[in-house]
Amino acid sequence: MSFQTAADVPILVASSNSSSERRISPSWSIAHLKSRLEPITGIPVACQQLTLRVGSQDAVPITAADEEQTQLASFALQPYAEITVLDTRPPSAHTDFSDLSAVPKYTMPSTEYETRSDSVLAWKKAQQLGRFDPNAPSIEEQKIRASEREVEERGLTLSSRVRLLPATDARRGTISYVGLVPEIPGLGSWIGITLDEPTGKNDGSVKGKKYFECGKNYGVFVKPERCEAGDFPPLDLGDEDMEEL
Repeated sequence: MSFQTAADVPILVASSNSSSERRISPSWSIAHLKSRLEPITGIPVACQQLTLRVGSQDAVPITAADEEQTQLASFALQPYAEITVLDTRPPSAHTDFSDLSAVPKYTMPSTEYETRSDSVLAWKKAQQLGRFDPNAPSIEEQKIRASEREVEERGLTLSSRVRLLPATDARRGTISYVGLVPEIPGLGSWIGITLDEPTGKNDGSVKGKKYFECGKNYGVFVKPERCEAGDFPPLDLGDEDMEEL
């Protein structure tokens, strides 16, 4: 049997695991075509069921009583027609080549990776980038700086009027302290507020250390993100109470 390539036709070949463009000779037999498709689709020759679709026409089966002798010229091969390869095996016998979950993967031990000279880690060390920068701030310093930026961006300064967030809190007051409070867990700046009403937690002291002066239960310390600066006058709760009476 002679396999000439002069009249090869570009054909789109599709299966459940693959899709590609191939050049097929009309002089090939059906059996020869199937043998060429097996390494492409992963479907054994005996389990292939072929159909040919030209344009918008219905797909027709590529089959014959004697597939060894029947040439593809017997079918309407046209450039960029589509041959679909169906796997007739039970689904449990199909191989899903797109599923990589079962593929064993090599993971280099971290101790070995750290000793390599051709790794990204080695390059970062050489360039003194990231955590290898001797001038890079620590995580604690980064958090403190971020907190200081938050104070500045929100315009939180001494004697500024603020209201507490979220809006459901409704408390208002005046900023009496801005800075670190080591006695309270958490990094970064704290905002000490003298509240308009005795609904706070302290008198401006934390664990015996005085940060600002205010009456008992008029003081509270909050993080910057809980403060909104603005022209917030004291709430006139007395008039509201009279209206309710």
